[in-house]
Amino acid sequence: MTDDDIRLAAAADVPAVKAVTDAAYDRYIERIGRAPVPMLADHAANVAAGNVFVTGDPVIGLVVLEVHEDHLFLDSIAVHPDAHGRGVGRRLLHFVDARARALGLPEVRLYTNALMWENQKIYPKYGYEVVERRVDGPYDRVHYRKRLD
Repeated sequence: MTDDDIRLAAAADVPAVKAVTDAAYDRYIERIGRAPVPMLADHAANVAAGNVFVTGDPVIGLVVLEVHEDHLFLDSIAVHPDAHGRGVGRRLLHFVDARARALGLPEVRLYTNALMWENQKIYPKYGYEVVERRVDGPYDRVHYRKRLD
């Protein structure tokens, strides 16, 4: 898989976007005591807005991105559990960096639930630094940024 294999999601991809997101985040429901926010997202609206990029046929991974004036926000990254260990997440994270650079944005931001400790081990390996930890409603989140110098 290359970055060329990552494409803008189309309306026909919405069921797969939901299925991959649910499969990727389902394991966290019991741990955090509620459904993670990506599972509650309006996937059709995100796809229609041009915020979702997918990879695989069938879809095995995706990112949901939001463009802001001074950064690219990585709202969600999901890899189907059946595709773990195949470099899908790594390719998606590299795509996010490339997308931000193509848009002329100096950094990528994201957050993860504090109880998703696996993510807190992954993001620093890809150049993300912790900015803050704060509670947003019922979610305890660790916020990250990656400067694209």
